[in-house]
Amino acid sequence: MRIAVVGGGGREHALVWKLAQNPTVEKIWALPGNAGIEELAECAPADITDPAALAAFAERHGVDLTVVGPEGPLVVGVADEFQARGLPIFGPSRAAARLEGSKSFAKRIMQAASVPSGRAKVFTEVAPALGFVRELGGRAVVKADGLAAGKGVIICDGESSARAALEDCLEHRIFGAAGDRVLVEEVLEGPEVSVFCLSDGKAVLPLVEAQDFKRVGDGNAGPNTGGMGSYSPVPVFSEDLAARVRWEVLEPTVAAMEAEGCRYAGLLYAGLMLTADGPKVLEFNARFGDPETQAVIPRLATDLAELLLACVEGNLTNYRPKWSPEAAVTVVMASGGYPGRYETGSPIRGLKAAGALEDVQVFHAGTRREGGEIVTSGGRVLGVSALGSDLAEARDTAYEAVKRISFDGCHYRMDIAEAAARG
Repeated sequence: MRIAVVGGGGREHALVWKLAQNPTVEKIWALPGNAGIEELAECAPADITDPAALAAFAERHGVDLTVVGPEGPLVVGVADEFQARGLPIFGPSRAAARLEGSKSFAKRIMQAASVPSGRAKVFTEVAPALGFVRELGGRAVVKADGLAAGKGVIICDGESSARAALEDCLEHRIFGAAGDRVLVEEVLEGPEVSVFCLSDGKAVLPLVEAQDFKRVGDGNAGPNTGGMGSYSPVPVFSEDLAARVRWEVLEPTVAAMEAEGCRYAGLLYAGLMLTADGPKVLEFNARFGDPETQAVIPRLATDLAELLLACVEGNLTNYRPKWSPEAAVTVVMASGGYPGRYETGSPIRGLKAAGALEDVQVFHAGTRREGGEIVTSGGRVLGVSALGSDLAEARDTAYEAVKRISFDGCHYRMDIAEAAARG
């Protein structure tokens, strides 16, 4: 089998790492990949927002399966281009990817499917949006409707901060066209959990859960990022809750998408808040989450390529993946200044020493090779993942590996999985 993986972050490194373990995989390409991925796959430059160019690459190289990592290519229709040419691809169509590409569309689908979520309305002007904030008691979440690199969600503790967030989106346009419309939603309270499921358009196959850490600082301080760490399993997510999420969220959403005329085949990610009234959906994503993938995939004891092909071929019903009972913890190491302005090009030291630890995988996110060195090339640079008999052991191992790595300006959270490890 010849596989191409689209993307060049930590999620894609984890996917390539797992796919490479299949003995029938003859060749893997990464488009464009990174310095860590190139140890497992051939990296090739690519404009991942150009569906025709990606499809032409797959045709030229006889690719048997293309796996799309990030949301951008899905939202612009890469799956549609591949399907029109008869090329196998894992990822939902452009119409189905609106579940992530438009928060207002996702909310409409939730309402149509009676999926539990927060009270919300869509606005294009500040004044009426502020009126709804007052209806919600002053606290609200302001969400840019479109894609904003994981940073378009602003939690507002009062009317003044809500006004500032609305003006930033709708008037100052800090998120560009993605913020031309906003979803104003009630603040939900409780632990957050990320649940992935595979779907072939009919069958739904949930994977194990994870929890990620979106704020940049310890104790959930500071601005939102693309994710500063994750862990799996999540102790508060019981088997009963998992079953409830499947019946109340995942299966109704896939069915509602079918009824909408946009069959959902690929990875559906539900970001949940476990409220006192039960699980409620915060957001949907149309792809594997990052950095949750770096904690979930190391626990997968079943072949990944086989599962993804079953989705593409519409043959998922009889699959039951096996999972390691071990826990996994991922700590993201970021460039100084991230998620704001940051410098790149800093040499990374200690990668071999960290990778030499048992049960550790260092997944590259923002790296490139420059001469004989691996240097930083993004905000989130590395995701250091470790397995352990429980979360405490996995956490200790992950942070031991992190201590062996350094680069100028490096920062990371010290509290990933801390509360869960304490029980």
